[in-house]
Amino acid sequence: MKKILVIGASNSPSSINKQLAVWAAEQIQDAELTILDLNDFELPLYHPQRHKEGIPELAQAFYNHISDCDGVVISFAEHNGSYTAAFKNIYDWASVINSKTWQEKPLFLMATSPGGRGGISVLDAAAARFPHMGGQVLATFSLPSFGQNFDDGISNDELLMKFKDALDTFAEGIG
Repeated sequence: MKKILVIGASNSPSSINKQLAVWAAEQIQDAELTILDLNDFELPLYHPQRHKEGIPELAQAFYNHISDCDGVVISFAEHNGSYTAAFKNIYDWASVINSKTWQEKPLFLMATSPGGRGGISVLDAAAARFPHMGGQVLATFSLPSFGQNFDDGISNDELLMKFKDALDTFAEGIG
């Protein structure tokens, strides 16, 4: 059984990105899911002086979740064209534990938003950056206009086919 780490990269209690990430991971055959809520990893804002005081337990716990999985499914909320502050902060803390934060794990990167661009700016940024941080980006997918295209699953047939192709690529890559 594949161990999949699922991250909705937002701390919104009603995160559409968490909904998408969980639904996507549930489509993987023979998978054991560990679903993270970024609200469970609230940390002080990273800066070098705090780092000198030591690594917070929650940052180590987040990093350990990555260590313990076979692959990671992440869906990004986009704030001003980039990661949410909550995700960026935990990511910064994890990166000082190991600059190869993703530990050569296969990644399925996604994004969604209420708008027509579907978080593509943050998705592109993550897809470009994460290989330098030890991630094997196997597939990406953007879901535009979440409210019109998602209702207990992707409701747009064309987008669903693109999603399935991306998911198949990811699932094959994790064995």
